[in-house]
Amino acid sequence: MNRIKEFRKGIYHGMPIGLGYLSVSFGFGIMAVKSGLTTLVAALISASNLTSAGQAAGIGIIAAGGTLIEMALVQLTINLRYSLMALSLSQKLDSSFSTRHRLIAAFGITDEIFAVSSGRREKLTPWYMYGMILIAFAGWVSGTVLGASAGELLPASISSALSIMLYGMFIAIIVPPSRKEKGVLAVVAASAVLSVAFRYLIPAVSSGFAVIICSIAASAAGALLFPKEEADDE
Repeated sequence: MNRIKEFRKGIYHGMPIGLGYLSVSFGFGIMAVKSGLTTLVAALISASNLTSAGQAAGIGIIAAGGTLIEMALVQLTINLRYSLMALSLSQKLDSSFSTRHRLIAAFGITDEIFAVSSGRREKLTPWYMYGMILIAFAGWVSGTVLGASAGELLPASISSALSIMLYGMFIAIIVPPSRKEKGVLAVVAASAVLSVAFRYLIPAVSSGFAVIICSIAASAAGALLFPKEEADDE
């Protein structure tokens, strides 16, 4: 009975995430179809990856005919943060969280799920995490299918307009912290400048490797110029 209660609570807390993913992944579905993928392939990508930034970058590499090594390095660079999130959440897990449960739940750790889980006062149980991951997964995959289907039917002008939804989400993520911390703003600005430089001054570098170089260079510069001071223990 307790499992059912925790599962329902996870679904309830994950509903806003699922609804948000439904709209955002709609843009990814359109982007995937515009890049030459079918609705089925787009759905399989979303079902096996819960990473909006990683999927968007991956679609670009696929469309450009990039290599598997390039794809692997890009995904490692973009998604490495999930490992850190998992390590942080490991401190809040209930004793019933066996290794098997950890492996399953690790698949569904995203920025939003991490934020909700971190803010919960109670210990995290496997069934709570499963409920939240399930509703988020359903929203992400169904939104992708709807977007991909619409991309195949709608006129090109409307599809192009709707495809900016995914980029709108990225902007919504980086603007608030950029306004609060100058270090974040500097990293974002450096990434943008480097991306433009690679696009117009060094076009020989593929988009995948450009993402890797820009991410690492901007992050390293931010860490050196704006080091994060650790809070003193009280």
